[in-house]
Amino acid sequence: LDEILHGTNSHDRRIGAEALLRSLIDRGALGLLTTHDLALARAAESLAPRAANVHFEDSLVDGELVFDYRMRPGVVTKSNALALMRSIGLLTAEAEGSTHGSP
Repeated sequence: LDEILHGTNSHDRRIGAEALLRSLIDRGALGLLTTHDLALARAAESLAPRAANVHFEDSLVDGELVFDYRMRPGVVTKSNALALMRSIGLLTAEAEGSTHGSP
């Protein structure tokens, strides 16, 4: 499932995604859920050990994102979106200092 319940507010999305995942797991489903919404990581934590967070790492090389496609445990700890914004001049130090909740 890619970006489950995309377009739903964060609070309702987390609750709905967790309910859907719990239902699928209870039926014996095996699969992957992909998301950029860090709040959804809590759903996997609440379903452990039947669900787990994993991530890929990436780096910005000559303005392009390069992924290593090696699954690592846990939630990603760095932001590729901010690096991309910096690389095209969209995010300045002043603007970055005024943002709230950035990783």
